[in-house]
Amino acid sequence: MTKILTASEAAALVPSGATILIDGSGGGVNEPTAVLQALEECFAQTQRPTGLTVLHVSGMGDGKGGGIDLLAHEGMVARVIGGHWGWSSRMQEMAFAEKIQAYCLPQGTLSHLLRDIAAGRPGVVSHVGLGTFVDPRHGGGRLNESAVDDLVEVVELGGREWLFTKAFPIDVSVIRATTGDTDGNLVMDGEGLLAETLSAAQAARNSGGIVIAQVRNLVDAGTLDPRRVRVPGILVDAVVIDPNQRLSAATADDPYLTGALRAPATSHIPMPLSVRKVIARRAALEVRSQDVINLGFGMPDGVASVLAEEGLGDQVTFTVEQGHIGGVPAGGSDFGMAVNPAASIDAGHQFDWYDGGGLDVTVLSFAQVDAAGNVNVGRFGGRAPGVGGFINISQGTQRVVFVGTFVATRDAYELGGEKAIGLPSGGSNKFVEEVEQISFSAERAHETSQSVIYVTERAVFELRPDGLTLTEIAPGIDVEADVLTHMDFRPKVAADLRQMDARSYFTPPMGLTLAPQTQKGAVDE
Repeated sequence: MTKILTASEAAALVPSGATILIDGSGGGVNEPTAVLQALEECFAQTQRPTGLTVLHVSGMGDGKGGGIDLLAHEGMVARVIGGHWGWSSRMQEMAFAEKIQAYCLPQGTLSHLLRDIAAGRPGVVSHVGLGTFVDPRHGGGRLNESAVDDLVEVVELGGREWLFTKAFPIDVSVIRATTGDTDGNLVMDGEGLLAETLSAAQAARNSGGIVIAQVRNLVDAGTLDPRRVRVPGILVDAVVIDPNQRLSAATADDPYLTGALRAPATSHIPMPLSVRKVIARRAALEVRSQDVINLGFGMPDGVASVLAEEGLGDQVTFTVEQGHIGGVPAGGSDFGMAVNPAASIDAGHQFDWYDGGGLDVTVLSFAQVDAAGNVNVGRFGGRAPGVGGFINISQGTQRVVFVGTFVATRDAYELGGEKAIGLPSGGSNKFVEEVEQISFSAERAHETSQSVIYVTERAVFELRPDGLTLTEIAPGIDVEADVLTHMDFRPKVAADLRQMDARSYFTPPMGLTLAPQTQKGAVDE
């Protein structure tokens, strides 16, 4: 019996009520678009399948109706469990309208859950998420009132508290590769990351489910080098060929992002002077020589550009939660891929490393910070982008640098003039009395002795044992008028309040050097 099916034939295999895993990453990276489009068309024509539980480990979509938004139809989906929702606005709208049960769990936890489902284990036991909205005492990962099921429990093992995320059967896994043979063996040489492809296939097969694989190319059985096969054919039920398969929503193909070619050394084009660069420069001051680093999506990736401009990029090792080690992380909707990595591994193994304390420092964005030092990135202002790998990354490193503008505003900043920085007059406060949702727990940070700072264009704060403390301000600004009056609470002010480095606010390179790394050690859980 042939495994080669059309996308429509494969979509017809998905039964109503199924739990369906869609593997891939945000921005259309590794996204099985043809199969998702066929599922949407099947529902439009037959009103089946209905009542699906959709599971996606990373973000899934392109922000323009792709990804899991293709399944965002009332009646088609009953429940969504995702690590990141930021690319799927239509599914977010269904969650806010209480038309689905909506959950957000840490990306690394969901990545590991697939391995536990495949192995027949009861679920994931982890310290990741304690004290955050994933903790049942703070919501259990629920995004709306319709989410009535308990997916996470607090358990005690060895005299310590852990979060237990329960395993459940996966009826269908939809995965993607570059080339498949007629027996269903899959290679991923033309993909930008490995994601959870193998674990996703194993989890479905050992749940008694089916595996649908989308590929760009088809070859005869027995012609693939077995050393290149990432998913063996015994796990695959259907192979769908999409010759138009793209590397991502933004990029059709790029041999530098797939690792087929190594990008030549080129002169770095500096970031233009902007408030984003000012913040990235201050964050870069927290980096030490030989650090292993994770940079979050958006503003944090400016740190890589700053270090390159200063000639320091080769003194650190960047990593990406999707599995890359070394090289330069890609930005925008190509986030999750990297140019010239030293190694690319399965995402689950990367999260093993992160959760155990392998990172030296991480730079992550914030949407809200409260008086206790808690951070929110998952739900604010009528949006619920979720957390992705944020909780794994922020809880798994000893040094955390949160970055963001001091207030939310579209007004312009004046930089590099007679005054180092001219501030906009408007903006809504991001330093609030209490965050809407806890993505990073200050209480947990105190327990594990993490070093935590919060960097903005006009002020720097530090999490100290006695609370959030203002430690630095930009040159020429007034503490009361420009900082404290734009906060919903009054933080402590350090007795030795310092001025931020004035070089950050002007165009020329700063002439930075990196301090040597101190003694490494695993996170004290």
